[in-house]
Amino acid sequence: MRVKIALACTQCQQRNYHTMKNKKNDPDRLELRKYCRFCRQYTVHKETR
Repeated sequence: MRVKIALACTQCQQRNYHTMKNKKNDPDRLELRKYCRFCRQYTVHKETR
């Protein structure tokens, strides 16, 4: 039950990453610290729909 998701930067709202997640293990939205090439720093990226 894996689905494709996009991760968006919380500061600039750019969708920088695409990944897969298991809805059964992670029912709520994912939050990861990733590098944003637009902000040029590590920021929190949240799952978008």
